[in-house]
Amino acid sequence: MKETFKKLIVNFQERHFGRIVPREYDIPTDTKKIVSLIGVRRSGKTYILYTLIEQLRRQIDNRNIIYINFEDDRLYPIMLKDLDGLLEGYYELYPQKRDEKVYLFLDEVQNIEGWEKYVRRIYDTENVQIFVTGSSSKLLSSEIATSLRGRTITYEIFPFSFREYLSYKEIEVNLYSSRSVSYIQNAFGSYLIDGGFAETFDARPDVQKRILKDYLDLVIYKDVVERYTIRNQSLLKHLIKYMFVNMGTLVSVNKLYNDYKSQGYKVGKDTLIDYIAYLQEAYAIFTTAIYRNSVREEQRNPKKLYVIDNGFKKLFSISLSEDYSKLYENMAFLHLRRKSSEIYYFKGKQEVDLYMHDDQTYLVNVAYTIEDEKTREREIQALLEGMVYFHLNRAYLVTKSRDETIEIDGKEIVVVPMWKWLLEA
Repeated sequence: MKETFKKLIVNFQERHFGRIVPREYDIPTDTKKIVSLIGVRRSGKTYILYTLIEQLRRQIDNRNIIYINFEDDRLYPIMLKDLDGLLEGYYELYPQKRDEKVYLFLDEVQNIEGWEKYVRRIYDTENVQIFVTGSSSKLLSSEIATSLRGRTITYEIFPFSFREYLSYKEIEVNLYSSRSVSYIQNAFGSYLIDGGFAETFDARPDVQKRILKDYLDLVIYKDVVERYTIRNQSLLKHLIKYMFVNMGTLVSVNKLYNDYKSQGYKVGKDTLIDYIAYLQEAYAIFTTAIYRNSVREEQRNPKKLYVIDNGFKKLFSISLSEDYSKLYENMAFLHLRRKSSEIYYFKGKQEVDLYMHDDQTYLVNVAYTIEDEKTREREIQALLEGMVYFHLNRAYLVTKSRDETIEIDGKEIVVVPMWKWLLEA
């Protein structure tokens, strides 16, 4: 295995990258912590590592950089004991580097059981700056918290945001230019339905669907079925379809349990709870709780369901025309989720779709259209009730095209098109 590591190290050091689209993540290369990048498969973690490596190549000797992708078939079947050959092989190649700082990039490291023991040891004993990526939130959040206590900082990586998508398409963001706005609005129509996985951006519609299906299969089988030895795969597939079709809606385990029982599935509530948790750990879906001061009250209420990327919706829906409101709300959730994991929905007399409370606070309702006066009034009243409850003076009503500011009793409701809100909020 040591000789394989040597070959991979040298091959990568000789490699030159093509165009890499910069992402909106500010990831340090000089921290004393282990840097962990986590997120759904194919969200761009590897290319973010490439960006960091390009930055380092401009500052240091390229030979001080080691990159290993643990999904490389040449490393199969690798085990924990084989990892010692990595740095041993490197120092045999470059013995003079023992006295210098080395930058070690370990991509998709979760493929090796017990990898964190090795990482912890070399972090404590060698002069290395370590970067790791993985495709399971459980692997690199709760598990890493205990295995690498106090040694790591973690960044969640999502598929491309709308601003990143525009950067990829080389569309200038200038909201004062009519020409720029036309291009932005046109691009938004594609982004809304096709989603933010970069490999799909330039593909034909039929190829896009094939790519997304392959991605979903990877998540299901690698990060759920294999990891948790799922036996009832038929139920899991049905549950996934339900989740992706019903993004942006309330989900109750009790209702799901009764529905599946009536359809003849032999299933327990605990199994459904486990399957939903597994899909969340793989970053395939997200759920938000109702905002309450009591955790028990939060748990008693149904949760709202969102998915990692709008593009997956078309794998399960023949027509998307009636689902634009769901796509809009899912996109709004993802926009806030990139900023924080502290996202809820609020329900008083009316319901507010999204409440985010972190370094920034957002109260947001999403309505595809508010041309109907009853719809407009309902959305505004819900936001006003939420603003009073949370002591806020500003909230957002995100729509397809309306752009205005409503002032009521000293409070401000910003009505804004989704494409514009994604670039401004």
